[in-house]
Amino acid sequence: MTTITVTVNGVRYTSEVEPRLLLVHYLREHLNLTGTHIGCDTSQCGACVVHINGVSVKSCTTLAVQCDGAEITTIEGLAHDGQLHPLQEGFWEKHGLQCGFCTPGMIMAAADLLKRNPNPTDEEIRHGLEGNLCRCTGYENIVRAVRYAAEKMAAAPAAD
Repeated sequence: MTTITVTVNGVRYTSEVEPRLLLVHYLREHLNLTGTHIGCDTSQCGACVVHINGVSVKSCTTLAVQCDGAEITTIEGLAHDGQLHPLQEGFWEKHGLQCGFCTPGMIMAAADLLKRNPNPTDEEIRHGLEGNLCRCTGYENIVRAVRYAAEKMAAAPAAD
């Protein structure tokens, strides 16, 4: 067993974990944060995307011990004070989900995209989400949801 300390969605955790434990299993089974989904276990579907130190990462191919000292954000950490993140709102308003299985990973990948490129074109949105698979929607409404969020975030007053 190895001791790790991580900050997940603003809360600090210290845990004993096996060195082979994947981050996705740590989040779901140890911290009960089940919004991060397990889809393929091979890094192809993107349902498990989280942010580690502000960077989008597939948690099914990341060991929990690699995250010792890291700040991790999951889908549960995007909403603040009961208010949905603009991406969460966009997926709701623009019907960017059907079954919802891919949605957490899509939103987390899109959040990273919008941080790097706050005003992406539709082509840039599609490219930014290439590592995430959706079997239901055909992606068009997902692109609309990300565009909605980008516009809403651009119109929001700057935080001091």
